[in-house]
Amino acid sequence: MGARKNRINESLELLRLRKEKALVCFLTAGFPTINAAIPLVLEIEKSGADIIELGMPFSDPLADGPVIQQSSQVALNQGITLDKILSFVKTIRQSSEIPLVLMGYLNPILTYGAEKFFNSAARSGVDGIILPELPLEESKRYKPILDSAGLAHILLVTPTTSPDRIAMIDSVSNGFLYCISSTGVTGSRSSVPSSYINSVKLNAKKNPVLVGFGIRTPMDAHNIATYADGVIIGSALIQRIAQGESIKDVGNWVRQIKKAL
Repeated sequence: MGARKNRINESLELLRLRKEKALVCFLTAGFPTINAAIPLVLEIEKSGADIIELGMPFSDPLADGPVIQQSSQVALNQGITLDKILSFVKTIRQSSEIPLVLMGYLNPILTYGAEKFFNSAARSGVDGIILPELPLEESKRYKPILDSAGLAHILLVTPTTSPDRIAMIDSVSNGFLYCISSTGVTGSRSSVPSSYINSVKLNAKKNPVLVGFGIRTPMDAHNIATYADGVIIGSALIQRIAQGESIKDVGNWVRQIKKAL
């Protein structure tokens, strides 16, 4: 598809120049109602989010904790599909240039057809892809397709990833390096040693390091952003939506997180 604007890199570079930390917010596409992602993305962007992850619901989400699993099941029950998610992106792109990343699992993409899906995603206005169960070695088979589509492939590192492997993953990843704060699933609460984040940053020469999993409060976000280039909020945000908070209230909470960074 040729070269195209990389919204992720542009956003993170602008934040670096401003000496600000990035806030990435995760939303489950199709939750709490089938079309809710569109107004939620626009409100959360207005509230200070720098990048939005849209979760692609799957029936066997290995990396997702109970909060996101439940939201995914609600979305699946309401008939969410990959095509509907791409239609949401197209609608969002009519009024927003916020970087959009799809996060999900490989099985539905393979059923759809990987090359067809990645090209369709790029045409819809998606900027990057996160596939948490795809190891470095397997990711290489999809890199030419993603590169051709102009999509950033964002890979993950964990507290058990060796320094040499961190460097290898960083060299392949595009956009940013997703630094998982713990070895559990999303929403797992644990302290994040500064030594771990500093080790990732020492070995990641190419990409900004953004930390996710278990960040629930403005203070959590502030503490982690002291060491990282930004934070990723998922389960805590989905939980507020699940509890019935209004879009405006969700936006106000996102504003508090951004202010704390």
